[in-house]
Amino acid sequence: MTDFERLYITWYARVKNFALVYVKCEADAEDIVQDVFARIYEREDLFNKDINITSYLFISVKHACLNHLRERLTVSEAYSKYYETQRLEMQLMYDSLEQLDMNFSDESIETMLENAINHLPDKCRQIFIMSKLKGTKQKAIAQELGVSVNTVEVQMSIAYKKLREELKNCIPLLAFLYMMP
Repeated sequence: MTDFERLYITWYARVKNFALVYVKCEADAEDIVQDVFARIYEREDLFNKDINITSYLFISVKHACLNHLRERLTVSEAYSKYYETQRLEMQLMYDSLEQLDMNFSDESIETMLENAINHLPDKCRQIFIMSKLKGTKQKAIAQELGVSVNTVEVQMSIAYKKLREELKNCIPLLAFLYMMP
Protein backbone atom coordinates (compact mmCIF):
# COMPACT_ATOMS: atom_id res chain seq x y z
CA MET A 1 0.00 0.00 0.00
CA THR A 2 1.39 3.43 -0.96
CA ASP A 3 1.65 6.37 1.41
CA PHE A 4 -1.10 8.12 -0.53
CA GLU A 5 -3.46 5.13 -0.30
CA ARG A 6 -2.84 4.89 3.43
CA LEU A 7 -3.52 8.64 3.84
CA TYR A 8 -6.70 8.40 1.76
CA ILE A 9 -8.10 5.38 3.57
CA THR A 10 -7.23 6.73 7.02
CA TRP A 11 -8.37 10.32 6.63
CA TYR A 12 -10.98 10.60 3.83
CA ALA A 13 -14.09 10.19 6.00
CA ARG A 14 -12.80 12.44 8.77
CA VAL A 15 -11.70 15.19 6.40
CA LYS A 16 -15.04 15.00 4.54
CA ASN A 17 -16.92 15.40 7.85
CA PHE A 18 -14.64 18.32 8.71
CA ALA A 19 -15.53 20.02 5.39
CA LEU A 20 -19.22 19.15 5.82
CA VAL A 21 -19.38 21.09 9.08
CA TYR A 22 -18.52 24.25 7.15
CA VAL A 23 -20.05 23.85 3.69
CA LYS A 24 -23.27 22.12 4.89
CA CYS A 25 -23.69 20.14 1.68
CA GLU A 26 -22.43 16.59 1.40
CA ALA A 27 -21.83 16.79 -2.35
CA ASP A 28 -19.81 20.01 -1.96
CA ALA A 29 -17.81 18.51 0.90
CA GLU A 30 -17.04 15.43 -1.18
CA ASP A 31 -15.97 17.57 -4.15
CA ILE A 32 -13.71 19.70 -1.99
CA VAL A 33 -12.05 16.70 -0.34
CA GLN A 34 -11.65 14.86 -3.65
CA ASP A 35 -9.99 17.92 -5.18
CA VAL A 36 -7.59 18.22 -2.24
CA PHE A 37 -6.69 14.54 -2.41
CA ALA A 38 -6.17 14.84 -6.17
CA ARG A 39 -3.74 17.72 -5.64
CA ILE A 40 -1.88 15.74 -2.99
CA TYR A 41 -1.73 12.71 -5.28
CA GLU A 42 -0.17 14.85 -8.01
CA ARG A 43 2.50 15.99 -5.57
CA GLU A 44 4.24 12.75 -4.64
CA ASP A 45 7.13 14.80 -3.28
CA LEU A 46 5.03 15.73 -0.24
CA PHE A 47 5.52 12.23 1.16
CA ASN A 48 9.30 12.49 0.85
CA LYS A 49 9.60 15.72 2.82
CA ASP A 50 9.65 16.32 6.52
CA ILE A 51 6.12 17.74 6.72
CA ASN A 52 3.14 16.65 8.69
CA ILE A 53 0.97 15.38 5.82
CA THR A 54 -2.13 15.20 8.03
CA SER A 55 -1.80 18.88 8.96
CA TYR A 56 -1.19 19.69 5.31
CA LEU A 57 -4.36 17.78 4.38
CA PHE A 58 -6.55 19.59 6.92
CA ILE A 59 -5.09 23.00 6.09
CA SER A 60 -5.70 22.36 2.38
CA VAL A 61 -9.30 21.36 3.05
CA LYS A 62 -9.75 24.42 5.27
CA HIS A 63 -8.55 26.73 2.47
CA ALA A 64 -10.70 24.94 -0.10
CA CYS A 65 -13.74 25.37 2.17
CA LEU A 66 -12.95 29.06 2.61
CA ASN A 67 -12.70 29.50 -1.16
CA HIS A 68 -15.97 27.63 -1.65
CA LEU A 69 -17.78 29.72 0.97
CA ARG A 70 -16.33 32.95 -0.43
CA GLU A 71 -17.61 31.99 -3.89
CA ARG A 72 -21.04 31.10 -2.50
CA LEU A 73 -21.23 34.46 -0.69
CA THR A 74 -20.43 36.30 -3.91
CA VAL A 75 -23.12 34.37 -5.80
CA SER A 76 -25.57 34.92 -2.96
CA GLU A 77 -24.92 38.67 -2.99
CA ALA A 78 -25.47 38.77 -6.76
CA TYR A 79 -28.78 36.91 -6.37
CA SER A 80 -29.80 39.25 -3.57
CA LYS A 81 -29.16 42.30 -5.73
CA TYR A 82 -31.05 40.72 -8.63
CA TYR A 83 -34.05 39.82 -6.48
CA GLU A 84 -34.06 43.25 -4.85
CA THR A 85 -34.18 44.83 -8.32
CA GLN A 86 -37.01 42.51 -9.29
CA ARG A 87 -38.86 43.32 -6.08
CA LEU A 88 -38.52 47.06 -6.71
CA GLU A 89 -39.77 46.67 -10.28
CA MET A 90 -42.78 44.68 -9.08
CA GLN A 91 -43.46 47.29 -6.40
CA LEU A 92 -43.31 50.01 -9.05
CA MET A 93 -45.75 48.10 -11.26
CA TYR A 94 -48.03 47.49 -8.28
CA ASP A 95 -47.96 51.15 -7.31
CA SER A 96 -48.57 52.16 -10.92
CA LEU A 97 -51.61 49.92 -11.18
CA GLU A 98 -52.96 51.25 -7.90
CA GLN A 99 -52.59 54.82 -9.16
CA LEU A 100 -54.05 54.05 -12.56
CA ASP A 101 -57.05 56.17 -13.35
CA MET A 102 -59.32 54.01 -15.47
CA ASN A 103 -61.48 56.96 -16.42
CA PHE A 104 -59.97 57.96 -19.74
CA SER A 105 -62.89 60.31 -20.40
CA ASP A 106 -64.26 59.95 -23.90
CA GLU A 107 -60.88 59.53 -25.56
CA SER A 108 -59.89 56.06 -26.56
CA ILE A 109 -56.42 54.78 -25.86
CA GLU A 110 -55.69 54.91 -29.58
CA THR A 111 -56.62 58.59 -29.71
CA MET A 112 -54.52 59.32 -26.64
CA LEU A 113 -51.51 57.60 -28.22
CA GLU A 114 -52.06 59.35 -31.55
CA ASN A 115 -52.28 62.76 -29.85
CA ALA A 116 -49.16 62.09 -27.83
CA ILE A 117 -47.20 61.04 -30.93
CA ASN A 118 -48.45 64.12 -32.81
CA HIS A 119 -47.03 66.35 -30.07
CA LEU A 120 -43.52 65.03 -30.76
CA PRO A 121 -41.10 67.25 -32.74
CA ASP A 122 -41.19 66.45 -36.48
CA LYS A 123 -37.92 64.49 -36.82
CA CYS A 124 -38.52 62.73 -33.50
CA ARG A 125 -42.05 61.74 -34.55
CA GLN A 126 -40.84 60.50 -37.94
CA ILE A 127 -38.13 58.31 -36.35
CA PHE A 128 -40.51 57.00 -33.67
CA ILE A 129 -43.16 56.05 -36.24
CA MET A 130 -40.58 54.33 -38.46
CA SER A 131 -39.13 52.41 -35.53
CA LYS A 132 -42.12 51.49 -33.41
CA LEU A 133 -45.10 51.57 -35.74
CA LYS A 134 -43.46 50.35 -38.95
CA GLY A 135 -40.85 48.12 -37.29
CA THR A 136 -37.88 49.59 -39.19
CA LYS A 137 -34.47 48.84 -37.67
CA GLN A 138 -32.43 51.77 -36.37
CA LYS A 139 -29.65 51.24 -38.91
CA ALA A 140 -32.17 51.32 -41.79
CA ILE A 141 -33.78 54.47 -40.38
CA ALA A 142 -30.39 56.15 -40.15
CA GLN A 143 -29.56 55.26 -43.75
CA GLU A 144 -32.94 56.35 -45.07
CA LEU A 145 -32.87 59.70 -43.27
CA GLY A 146 -29.13 60.31 -43.80
CA VAL A 147 -28.36 60.52 -40.09
CA SER A 148 -26.21 58.45 -37.73
CA VAL A 149 -27.53 55.51 -35.72
CA ASN A 150 -26.62 57.52 -32.62
CA THR A 151 -28.97 60.30 -33.78
CA VAL A 152 -31.76 57.75 -34.17
CA GLU A 153 -31.09 56.44 -30.65
CA VAL A 154 -31.08 59.95 -29.19
CA GLN A 155 -34.34 60.83 -30.98
CA MET A 156 -35.95 57.62 -29.68
CA SER A 157 -34.88 58.56 -26.14
CA ILE A 158 -36.40 62.00 -26.59
CA ALA A 159 -39.60 60.44 -27.93
CA TYR A 160 -39.89 58.10 -24.96
CA LYS A 161 -39.27 60.93 -22.52
CA LYS A 162 -41.90 63.17 -24.10
CA LEU A 163 -44.41 60.32 -24.41
CA ARG A 164 -43.85 59.42 -20.74
CA GLU A 165 -44.65 63.01 -19.81
CA GLU A 166 -47.68 63.15 -22.10
CA LEU A 167 -49.08 59.76 -21.05
CA LYS A 168 -48.13 59.79 -17.36
CA ASN A 169 -51.71 59.07 -16.31
CA CYS A 170 -51.92 56.00 -18.50
CA ILE A 171 -49.23 53.56 -17.33
CA PRO A 172 -50.51 50.54 -19.34
CA LEU A 173 -50.19 52.57 -22.52
CA LEU A 174 -46.60 53.41 -21.62
CA ALA A 175 -45.86 49.74 -21.00
CA PHE A 176 -47.37 48.97 -24.39
CA LEU A 177 -45.09 51.54 -26.04
CA TYR A 178 -41.97 49.97 -24.52
CA MET A 179 -42.98 46.47 -25.62
CA MET A 180 -43.54 47.43 -29.23
CA PRO A 181 -40.96 45.97 -31.68
